[in-house]
This record gives sequence, C-alpha cells and structure tokens, in this order.
Amino acid sequence: MASKVKPLLPLLGAFAVSCGGGKPAGPNIVYVFPDQFRNQALSFWNDPDFAGAQNWQADPSHTPRLNAFARESVVLSRATSACPLSSPYRGMFLTGMYPERNGIYNNCMATRPDNTLDPDAECISDVFSAHGWDCGYIGKLHAEVPMKNDPDNPGNYVSSRRPEWDAYTPPSRRHGFNYWYSYGTFDVHRNPHYWDTEGKRHDPHEFSVKHETDKAISYIMNRGGERDPRKPFFLCVAYNPPHQPYGKVEDLESEEDLALYADKSLSELYVRENADTTMPKAPSIRYYLANVTAVDRNFGRILDALKEAGLEENTIVVFTSDHGETMCSHGTADPKNSIWTESFTVPFMIRWPSHLPPRVDSVMLSSTDIMPTLLSMAGLRRQIPSRVQGRDLSRILEGKSENRPDKALYLRCTNGPKDADGLVRTFFQEARGIKTPEWTMEVCMKRDTTLKSVMIFNDVTDPYQMHPISPEERPEVFQSLLDDLQEELERTSDVWAREKILSRLFRSKP
Repeated sequence: MASKVKPLLPLLGAFAVSCGGGKPAGPNIVYVFPDQFRNQALSFWNDPDFAGAQNWQADPSHTPRLNAFARESVVLSRATSACPLSSPYRGMFLTGMYPERNGIYNNCMATRPDNTLDPDAECISDVFSAHGWDCGYIGKLHAEVPMKNDPDNPGNYVSSRRPEWDAYTPPSRRHGFNYWYSYGTFDVHRNPHYWDTEGKRHDPHEFSVKHETDKAISYIMNRGGERDPRKPFFLCVAYNPPHQPYGKVEDLESEEDLALYADKSLSELYVRENADTTMPKAPSIRYYLANVTAVDRNFGRILDALKEAGLEENTIVVFTSDHGETMCSHGTADPKNSIWTESFTVPFMIRWPSHLPPRVDSVMLSSTDIMPTLLSMAGLRRQIPSRVQGRDLSRILEGKSENRPDKALYLRCTNGPKDADGLVRTFFQEARGIKTPEWTMEVCMKRDTTLKSVMIFNDVTDPYQMHPISPEERPEVFQSLLDDLQEELERTSDVWAREKILSRLFRSKP
C-alpha cells in the first residue's frame, strides 16, 4: 500500500501589556531540542527525588544543569516522538499534524522530492508571528527537500554531495521566522555552516552547539538588534549533537567532556540489561555522553542569559528532543525509527516560573501535541489552526484538567517504489503501534499488505523490553491494544484506519 505524500496561578495575570497597541503580550518561549538525545541520558532519573518515575536505570551521564532545570520544571516521564526520525518530528512539532497531513513522512533528502514540509501549512511560528511575537530559528531544520537554490551558486544544490541532504531555506518557506540562522542537515560538529536571515552563508569553524548557543544568547540579549524588544519572542534552538557522528575527539567540543567517561568500562557505562556491548558501536557511548554533557553546559548558558536579561520569570523554556537513541540496545544498529522505548520516548521538561509548579507528570504527550499546547499556554488557544491533529494539553500541565491521554500512537513509514528517474514519490506505511502506561505494541506489515509481525511488551514488568509476548499468550491484552490502536488511528484519520488495515490483517474488526 502506497500513499501520497500542583494548582496554577490564573494565566490572565501572566500577560503584560505591549508597548504599542494595548494588546496582551504573552510570554517569551525558548524551545531547545538537540537531536537524538536519549531520555535515559538524563541522570536525574536516578536521583531519589525522582524515584519511582521510571523503572529503568538512567545512563551515568554528567548533566548538572539539566538536573537542576528538572527541579524547576514540569518533567514528563512518558513523552513520545510519534514518528521517531528527525524530519517527521520537525513536521509534527511545527504543524501539530501527522506526516500524511504535514508532508514529511521520512527524513528529507533530494531523492524524496515530495517529502517536504507543506509550504501552505500553518506552522506554530506562523501563528506566533501573526499575533505579535518575534520568531527566531537557530540550528538544524531538516524539514525541507533540498532544492537547487544555493544563494551563492544559483541553480545548484548547496553542495556536490549526491544524493543531497543539506538545504537552504528561502524566506518564502520560513513560516513566520523573521530571524534565521539555520541549515538543512550537516553532520560535521566542529565545522558547521549556516545561512542567515539575508541568505549569507557562515562557516564559523567551531563546535556547533557552542556557536548556536552564542547566537541564541545574542538573540535573547538583543545585542545585534536581532529582534523587536517591544514584542515577546518565540525562539527555537535546534542542536545537532549528540546526533552522530560520535566516535572521535573531533566530534566533541572538548576533551574535558570525554575525560568524564574515558576511564569508565563498558559495563559501567551500559547499565541496561538489554545492551549488547559486543557491537562495534559500543565504545562510542563515551563520545555520545560527552556530547550530552556539552549540550547540558550550553543549555545552562541559555538559562543564565535569560536570568541576566531579566526575562526568566516570563519565559517558558522547553527542553526536549526529536527522538531517542537505542545505543546498542536490542542489538540494533538503528538508533531511531523504532518503537523501542529508547527510541520512541523523549525528554520533555517545561519551566515557567510562578506558573507551572515543578513536578513529574506521566501525561502521554506526543509530537503533535506540542504546537497546540504551547499556543494555548501563550494565550492563543482560539488561534490554534483548525487542521491541527494534536491535543492541547496546557490545562493538564497547568493542573486544571483530569482528562488525560492514556495512549500514544507510533508510526513508521518507508519508501515507496522508485520512479523511472530513481526518485521516491510515495511512501509505504509499514508499521503502526500503540503505547499505554503498561504496554507497548507494534503491528508491522509486509509490502504485499499481509501481516509481518506483532510485538508486545509489558513495560511495567519488563522495562528493558527483553521478553516479547505473543498475541496467543495474552489474547485479552492483544485485543485491548488493538482497540486502543484502532481508536487512535481513527482519531488521527490515519491511512490504516481509512483502508481498514487492522481488519484485513486480523480478519475481524478490532
């Protein structure tokens, strides 16, 4: 089957009056999301203050700033990335819509010309911009198909690599972001490049996280007139590390970060029962965690800048990631794009001093929920676009509602057939899955749309997902999970619901 492409203060008092028009000016928002940052890499999960929130052991990472931030934030223990890949996550975060509707079903690259953010989609930044926010984007975008639009070499891609992955995003496709310092995707951490608001390329020759943090601090402090100081701002900071490469010193900000892990044995670093330390990738955990530490330090610098600028109290700060990293669990070399907990779940911490009482919350936020939730928290609930499929969870974060989502949808899409030019213009909806507080289930089908596999885990008794349960072992659990999955497929108008895939795979409607 192929398809086209604790109680909260009243919010009213949070809004100051803007200088010019007398309209309510909502809070600033700083949204920081490094790529491929494991939820398990947050070492605070091992601290007594967070005991019981997770039933797995966190990595022995050095994350002092994130640990302190967690104690000031609402920390979500069950946040998920519905389609745990870089580009699909960005499409869902920006639009609040699932891949079929936002246009991004797989990672963006030149040989998938129709796999790109819908230029007509109303993104979170479009809404903020239209209602008085200054909007800035710094770092990795990876939500546009590469086009032959290099500003310095018109009519050509931005590099000679084939197939091309990197991209320049012209002003017409920036969706309300008026400050721009970004690129498509490029995995050389110490030699990044960016295109600015005017389309000028910059090659700073320094570690990307440090450089992007410098730019974010300059934006917050408005050192170069990057934003209108009369407006609130919405700033996205999209780090690439700890995304690969992570195998040598040249992939890191400093050898001091590596020194924190260099002398630890693999058995000390891999604290999970499901990790295969015989894999060639296994030693790279030292470099991965070194970049986790670099992200931690630089995120702390952003927090310090907000405090120095006097903006801390009226700024919502989010720290999250686009997807996780399996890091040798289950013997898989794929760090993402799976329903395994270490890929599918993500960090999600949100701080708004005096408005969100710090706590751990188990609400099952998904990627599409972020856009409507942030818009609502900023006072723009009525401006949430009608096509948004995500749920507004702001009242839950504010402690005002008990109608809590108890399931999260998982999607995996693969390429459809290539056309005569070698291009992929359709996609195959290979797998769908569901996660509940107790269970994880994935249903996968073959290209001929017959059943390939069913995978079920009890995440309470089997937190490392080492003991799969067959449908025959627990038929009542299987049927209940099928019902949950069907409900989410119908709620989101998924192609599996429209084409009655579950009914066909199991010969009876769940």
